[in-house]
This record gives sequence, C-alpha cells and structure tokens, in this order.
Amino acid sequence: MLKKIVFVFLVGIFYAPAQNNTSYWQQQVDYTMKVDMDVEKFQYEGTQELVYSNNSPDTLYQVFYHLYFNAFQPGSEMDVRSINLPDPDPRVGDRISKLTPEEIGYLKVSSLEQNGKRVLYKTSGTVLEVELHTPIAPGEKVNFSMNFNGQIPTQIRRSGRNSKEGVALSMTQWFPKMAEYDFEGWHADPYIAREFHGVWGNFDVTITIDKNYILGGTGYLQNPQEIGYGYEKPGTKVTKKGKKLSWHFKAPMVHDFAWTADPDYVHDVLKIPNGPTLHFLYKNNKDIIDNWKDLQPKTAELVQYFSENIGKYPYDQYSVLQGGDGGMEYAMCTLITGERSFESLVGVTAHELAHSWFQQILATNEAKHEWMDEGFTSYVSTLAMNEVMKQNNPNSLRGVYKGYYQLAISGIEQPQTTQADHYSHNVAYGASAYSKGAVFLSQLGYIIGEDNLQKTIKRYFEEWKFKHPTPNDFKRVAEKVSKMQLDWYLTNWTQTTNTIDYGVKEVISTTNNSTKIILERIGLIPMPIDLYVEYKDSTIESFYIPLRIMRGEKDNPIPSMKRTVLSDWAWANPTYTLELSKPKSEIKTIEIDITHTMADINPSNNMFSE
Repeated sequence: MLKKIVFVFLVGIFYAPAQNNTSYWQQQVDYTMKVDMDVEKFQYEGTQELVYSNNSPDTLYQVFYHLYFNAFQPGSEMDVRSINLPDPDPRVGDRISKLTPEEIGYLKVSSLEQNGKRVLYKTSGTVLEVELHTPIAPGEKVNFSMNFNGQIPTQIRRSGRNSKEGVALSMTQWFPKMAEYDFEGWHADPYIAREFHGVWGNFDVTITIDKNYILGGTGYLQNPQEIGYGYEKPGTKVTKKGKKLSWHFKAPMVHDFAWTADPDYVHDVLKIPNGPTLHFLYKNNKDIIDNWKDLQPKTAELVQYFSENIGKYPYDQYSVLQGGDGGMEYAMCTLITGERSFESLVGVTAHELAHSWFQQILATNEAKHEWMDEGFTSYVSTLAMNEVMKQNNPNSLRGVYKGYYQLAISGIEQPQTTQADHYSHNVAYGASAYSKGAVFLSQLGYIIGEDNLQKTIKRYFEEWKFKHPTPNDFKRVAEKVSKMQLDWYLTNWTQTTNTIDYGVKEVISTTNNSTKIILERIGLIPMPIDLYVEYKDSTIESFYIPLRIMRGEKDNPIPSMKRTVLSDWAWANPTYTLELSKPKSEIKTIEIDITHTMADINPSNNMFSE
C-alpha cells in the first residue's frame, strides 16, 4: 500500500486585485449608543446617534436597519421557517411559537431623524424600512438620530436571557443595525436563523445596568476605575455608588457589537506576550472552573497559531464569554456554552476564535457566501486543534472530507451559491458551509500546491482585512500566487453540485514489454491528476497530468520522489492514456492521489493492484 503524504500548513504572500474588476469601496457607520437596562423586566431603552458615510458611487434614496430581536415572536419568519423545515435546528424547533408576550423579543423604534429632520419608516418583521428625507449623495455623510426600546427574548438562538447554563444576558443582535449597501446593492435580509453581514465602522457604547452585573464583549472598556471586576489596574480601589453602573466601551473598525452580562461571572485575564489581552468570563460553577482555567493558555496558543498562519490579530483584546446556545463569533469576542468536556471547550473556542479572521476581519457576506467563513474557519481550526492539542493526527481533515462525501451522495445537496436561509434541509446547509467549504481550501492545496495555498491564505488576509471580500477576490489571489487559472474550480465547486470521480480504467501489457494505463474521468468536475506507481522492488514514482484549462502546473508535492510531468489532459476528453517503460509484471500498485486531498467521491476505482 502506498504511504499517505501529509502536508504542512505554511504561510506566504502575493498580490490581490479589487473585487468585480472595479475600484473597491465600502460604506462606513459610526455608532454612539446609550442603553439603560432593566434586569428585572429584561427590557431596555436606548438612544443611537449614527454617522453614515456613503462611499458608494450611488445616490441613496432609502436605508434599512436590522431589528433582529423581532425574530423571536410567534409567527415571525424564523418561527415559520423552523416549523416547516424537515429537520429544524433542535435549539429552535417550535419554541418561538410558544413564547408568551413576556418572553418574546422585540426592537421598537420610537423616533428617527436624518440630520435633525424626521423621516418616515416602517417595521417589516426584522427589517426597518426608511424613506429618507433627503437623498444621500455619493461621498456625503449624514447623521441619524434614533430612540428605541427592546425586550430580551427567552434564550433560544444565540441571543437571549437566562440560558440553560444560567447566564443572565446574551446580548447579540440586540440593537437597530444599519444594513450593508455594497456593489450588489442593499442587503436587508430578514433574520431567519443563520448568518450576518454588517457595515464596517466605529462603536461607542454605554450600557447602564444593575451594579451587581459583570459585563464582557466587544470593545475596550473606557472607565475601568468605575467598574472593577478585573478590568481596573491592580491595586485600584473601586467604589460603586448607586444602584447602577454605566459601562463605557469603544470598538474601532468592527462590524458588530455584542456583550454578555451576569452577576455571577468569574473574570480572568491573560496577556499574550506581543499579542492581545484575553478576557475569560464564565459562571462561578465548581464543575466547570478547572476546564475554564485550563482553556486560557490553550486560547493563547490558538491566537498565536492563527496569527502566524493567517495574519496578525489586529486588536488589543479578545474575550471568551460563556453565553448563548453553542458557539457564535462576534467582534473581538465569542459566546460559547461552557458546560463541556475540556476537548470540546477548546474545540469550540478554536472554531469561534478562527472566525475572528474569517468573518470578523475578512468580512464576507455570510448570507451569500457562508462557506467562505464557516468552511475556511473549519479548515484552519481543525489544523490548529491538531497542533495545539497535540492530537498527532496524520489526516486531521478526514472528518470534513467525510462530511462532504455524505452530502454529495445524499440527494439533497444544493449549490454553495444558495442563500444561507434558503437550503431545503439544515443538514445540507451545515455540510455545504462547513465540510464542503473546508474541502474547497484543502483541495485547492492539491491543485496549486500546499506552499501556494498557504501563501494565498496569508496574502488574502493582508489584502482584504477590514473589507468585504467575495469568492472571486479569493480566487484572484490564488491565481496571482500560483500563476494558474482557477475559474473552472471556483465555478464547478461552488455554483454546481457536480462531483469528482476519476478511475484507473485499464492496465494493459504491451508487445514491447511496457505498460499502458488508461485513466477515465467519470464525474463532471475535471482535476489535475497525481498518479503514483509503486513497483514490486518497493520504489515509487509519480506522474503528474496537468489540467489544460489551468494553464499551469504545480511543483512536485514530494520533492524526494521522482516525478514525470506528462502532457495536459483536456477536460472534455473522458479518458487519458499513458505508457510506462516497465512491464506490468513489475508493478505492485497504481493509485490516483495517495494524499486523498482530491475529493473523489468514489475512491474504490482509484487503484490498480496486481
């Protein structure tokens, strides 16, 4: 049997052009918000001053805000969608339909002005539709002033109060949030359960809450001397006057703001040398404390791993917060459930932390390209876990390949271009976003070479951080790095449900004592082929068949092994024939892709064995 080759995760750089072959631009929002929480009623009053910069070439006649909490009401689109799915998320199920008026969530806007003048607006589910008083011209900045109030729903999905683990407040998607407008237009998607897209900007947020509550989340605390709980300088004496405290945070260049609060949080702090300060807030529960203490140095290792292999984490702080209903990434923080085994606790932290690169810094439109954040995150967090947890797994990505194979033969797969909320089955969404998305990256390493893949990832981060990259932007980076054409790959893998299936069709002895090998392409997706031949004297050599439409070829993935580069395989040809100078009697095995990084859905026909 041929030995499986494992490649190492490396880094490098190259250049990437702007998306859509136009000059890149993006909008900006700067929020100043003040909210007053009533922790007894789970309600809050808020004001929002928003400066909106129209950096687009278009005149805007309307704007939209997301009102996410309105999803947690009987009859909402999230409720109806969950009830009608054949395999609803068990955390949601029919729970929203059973919420009482005291348990629902809502966001209500009581007034809205543009540059001091009232505007007309209408609430439509989880979206606020605003008719502008005056159009916003290209290059113009306008001010929006808003009064709003909200009710925190019973914790069902990500947000909410009184989670199963006893966390009082998980405040995510909690404020009226300006929708994104980009080169495709407005993205005022209703909140139905899945992913997000936000406008880059600066946040200045003051949260007034019962003085017994401890907060953590997005942004840097501006008044630690008034707050305490580990935020203040060592030795500082904190005096808390009155029934409430006001926590003042600032977050530069983020596209969301989330926080948690609980009166029973333990707050630990760990400073990474030459890196960010880590905050850990978790319940004072004796059954989980040891795991949460042990999690802290592992989180530091993970930050260093991602910084080395993707790009340097650009903020001075990151917080791991017990809250929510599983794991979900937000700006400068994550919410995770905390009552887990240690391995699971590190695993969920690794995944959500990796999202700080693939979504919170490389801010793809998750509603349209969910595989770019979930898949890329799954790829890199799996590799990170293998190293940080010393799993020593020679094929740590086997699980994501298995998930993709199950999807490919399930009969319910939809193209990855499907909008995240529009999959017919939850399981199809999950496998497509996480498994197939991770395989996209891993298999790209097979196509262009592992060194080029890691150079691509590094340069992608450097070129597109704090922006909104698209699939084409990533593809163009990979093309520039590898000097190969890759549109065929992006199109086949993400816009179709075509599959890869190659086989060794025939091995024939010839009259001149050589061996003729006939390969066949059975699946619709073409690929370059690495063919390995092991002889009975235990020597191995490889034969590389470039794919013609790539217009290039990768370096030898195993430099210590003899490799012969053959003529191109034109994708339209169903078969390819090559001839070995040795007789068939000397051949032990012939195998396509011994690394198993090409996602061939039928590996049983990939090998000939004498």
